[in-house]
Amino acid sequence: MVPDPSRAPGPEIGVGADRDDDRVTTSTTTSATIPTRGPFSLEELALFGFGHRNERSFDGVMRMAFRLDGDLETAVGVEVRQRGDQLDLTVHGDADPEAVAAQVARVVSCDHDGEGFAELGRRDPVIGALQQAAPGLRPALFYSPYEAAVWSVISARRARAQGITLRERLNEAHGETFELAGQTVRALPAPSTLATLTDLPGLPADRIPRLQAIAAAAQRGELDVDRLVALGPEAAQQAVQELPGIGPFYSALIVVRACGFVDVLPTDEARSRQAVHDLYGITTAMSDVEYATFADRWKPYRTWAVVLIRAAAHRLPA
Repeated sequence: MVPDPSRAPGPEIGVGADRDDDRVTTSTTTSATIPTRGPFSLEELALFGFGHRNERSFDGVMRMAFRLDGDLETAVGVEVRQRGDQLDLTVHGDADPEAVAAQVARVVSCDHDGEGFAELGRRDPVIGALQQAAPGLRPALFYSPYEAAVWSVISARRARAQGITLRERLNEAHGETFELAGQTVRALPAPSTLATLTDLPGLPADRIPRLQAIAAAAQRGELDVDRLVALGPEAAQQAVQELPGIGPFYSALIVVRACGFVDVLPTDEARSRQAVHDLYGITTAMSDVEYATFADRWKPYRTWAVVLIRAAAHRLPA
């Protein structure tokens, strides 16, 4: 696979470690730092409202609890704080803090060069206006393809708020719990636990075998982020469509918004395409081919550009 020149260097790892016997899941804490490289706002990202995240306020800490890349049986909790042009991480759990920091960097889109995205805003007046309206906004991602796949099954054909409730119910019953900066945050169950799930109140019975299939695929390594990244976005989307209940829309969600591809153009999002027409004053509908040609102006940040358009278009004057 050709290296991505926009990828940021690896996170810088701190050396601090302490123990707190009051932790719910584990008492070990370590620290790490991540450079943001370019305009970045943790508050904007924390309040993004993506997937199961539904924060209404921001107290300076973004709290995360997730399964670890490469070892989905392990859960970690992370407190993320921004200090200037870097993120300070407090990691709860016995995982390698460097591995945790690398995963967090992907989740908050700090694994790519944000300066390049800022330069795109200087070339494209629409993107520039959106960046000014939502300063430092970058895409918020799922913690992993495994977690994105579970969310896809739970949230399909229901209001997002209902999906959030169901995921929290699943986490509370079967996942690990962390106390992060004074709040309780729960991680998704491990694949080995999800594989034994027989029911979840509020979830249709036909979704249970789909969740079990996701657990089995994760245990086989088929949802490992490194594997899907190596396949590339198109092949990876085809691969995850082998999972029951995962069609083109959710396969794109799993691959693009969990693996961290920054230059994939989503063509099936009617809302973002309409926003493009409105913002750029395009009066006739574009075909997929015409849309792809038009979107060349956003390379190599087509994913980030479309996410920004969809998330911030309403902040601009009519």
